[in-house]
Amino acid sequence: MILTVTLNTALDITYRVRSLRPHTSHRVTEATERPGGKGVNVARVLAALGHRVTVTGFVGGATGRSVREQLTGVPGLVDALVPVDGPTRRTIAVVDELSGDTTQLNEPGPTVTPTEWQAFQKAYEDLVPSVHAVALCGSLPPGVPVGAYAALVRTAKAAGVPVLLDTSGEALRRGVAARPDLVKPNADELAELTGSHEPSRAVQDARRRGARTVIASLGARGLLAVTPEGRWRATPPAHIHGNPTGAGDSAVAGLLSGLVENLPWPDRLARAVALSAATVLAPVAGEFDRAAYEELVGRVAVTGEASAA
Repeated sequence: MILTVTLNTALDITYRVRSLRPHTSHRVTEATERPGGKGVNVARVLAALGHRVTVTGFVGGATGRSVREQLTGVPGLVDALVPVDGPTRRTIAVVDELSGDTTQLNEPGPTVTPTEWQAFQKAYEDLVPSVHAVALCGSLPPGVPVGAYAALVRTAKAAGVPVLLDTSGEALRRGVAARPDLVKPNADELAELTGSHEPSRAVQDARRRGARTVIASLGARGLLAVTPEGRWRATPPAHIHGNPTGAGDSAVAGLLSGLVENLPWPDRLARAVALSAATVLAPVAGEFDRAAYEELVGRVAVTGEASAA
């Protein structure tokens, strides 16, 4: 069982328009909605890969009810979301069909009270001992302490459960100091954390700050991984055009599934890159084009070497 934590759960709404132009009205050609937030997207991909996964985090209001309804019946997925009084946020992705670009609008999320945060911490402490890995994903809603992820990392480590952290800003800085097993920042998040825009140098700096393993997401250029076992670069076979929303979440799902399956690092990275690319081809976050994934996974170029024993 894998546990994903999404403190800022969302209802993801995707609009497709023929061409997005400022200061004009648009006719939407297609509209979809799905349960979202980074950890929820990760969980849906893990479930599609055949893993059992528990989803926790905060949920509230009418949008929260919609999120829970849509999670019901997903094979292999257990809903352990914690209710709050405030409404779950919405995120709006507007896909420009002409250019392929996506414009994202993210609401801030509900204001979480100290009592609600304490209730979540208790629920999380009860869940962690029964799982094989934990993923802490996404932004913090208003009211949640900025050091929340650091506290959750320490809880997982105390239970002997490997923990992956995928967040940004001050939450990432404090979370890294708690020594998570793995962090997966993108290039901008890594530069903000370390002050370096050179990925190789920034990854090493992030490890010195406390992360055991750093997987840097370089967008269409793939992943750069520095681990205690070695250093690798994984590159997709071609640039994939489509909607990139959720591609990083699918990469996290690939890394987590490879962890619990005890795959060698090159295989984990190839899976993560192939899932990320296949998600760009899917219409909404939290889904991937399975045929594309199966075709791409054997074509991802992984270079590098293991550390000397």
